[in-house]
Amino acid sequence: MRFLLTDEQREFGRSLDALLTAADTPAVLRAWAAGDHGPGRALWGRLADAGVFALAVPEAHGGVGPLPVEAAVACVELGRHAVPGPVAETLAAGVLLAGAGGPVAEEWLPGIASGAAVVSLTLEGYGPYAPDADAADAVFTVTGDELRLAPGPGEPSASADPARRLFRPEPGGAPVAKGPAIRAAARAAGDTAAFATAALALGCGEELLRATVAYVKQRTQFGVPVGSFQAVKHRLADTLLGLEFARPLLYGAAVELASEVSRPGAGAGAGSAEGSPGAGAGSAEGSSGAGAAVAAAKVAAGEAGYAAARTALQLHGAIGYTEELDLAWWLRRARPLRDVWGTPSACRARVLAG
Repeated sequence: MRFLLTDEQREFGRSLDALLTAADTPAVLRAWAAGDHGPGRALWGRLADAGVFALAVPEAHGGVGPLPVEAAVACVELGRHAVPGPVAETLAAGVLLAGAGGPVAEEWLPGIASGAAVVSLTLEGYGPYAPDADAADAVFTVTGDELRLAPGPGEPSASADPARRLFRPEPGGAPVAKGPAIRAAARAAGDTAAFATAALALGCGEELLRATVAYVKQRTQFGVPVGSFQAVKHRLADTLLGLEFARPLLYGAAVELASEVSRPGAGAGAGSAEGSPGAGAGSAEGSSGAGAAVAAAKVAAGEAGYAAARTALQLHGAIGYTEELDLAWWLRRARPLRDVWGTPSACRARVLAG
């Protein structure tokens, strides 16, 4: 299949790139890591105005979704600029709450679409941590067939990325929805989180490669740019190949997800998990059909992004270890993005299982 983005989709990506370039995201990242979420929330609001989070929310609740391809375009740009905050988790929450339906969906989905609500969550099978729970307006947890609103973010845990803090949500909290539909919605939400994280990892890797190519053109050794050395060229070429092989897998997964949304019964509304679509997840009932495609995209993009980080670190030399270098934020982010919402081994196992 030959896949090309439409002119509108490419323009959407360019507009986000321009918005984020002007936002000085390294300064926003440093503030976020220091516990000052004000600049990050302001940027979150501008992204919401551009329609990013509405992609995760059904039209019945003020969104424009589900639009998986556009969600991939957006998340690649957000990954390229290392936007802080629980991006993948908020998009996944849109799927989860749409599948849950009822009062909890009516209360939170319009806020997610407008950017007024930042949401984190934990799902069974994906680890106990809710990223950036201290900055979130709500932290949802799913256990079995119960959806709960955590009473608090809990205590922070060590994280390889200081701008992506990890929390174990406080136990308890009254169930806000329950039943078999919650299990189905949670499966779809897990696919959405993995899909969005794959796009973030791809964008992160692209920026690492871009910055490294620019650096080796400037750094000289023996009177010539180090980028002219064959070993350096081969390392950069291998990194580019990894990223370019991951890209069609990502958009192939987006097409699979979009096709599931368009199947009869997939858009029946937000009241039941069997019929409710989510951003990039399709119906909760059918999410397993695209699960292998999402897992393939996640492992390819995650590994390619991490390989780009290793290349960037090696070719930057000693300067690559310094926190003063803005690129350090991307270097620290690549490995967590590879491992969260589906480790490489787990994703490979899911691909093999079909």
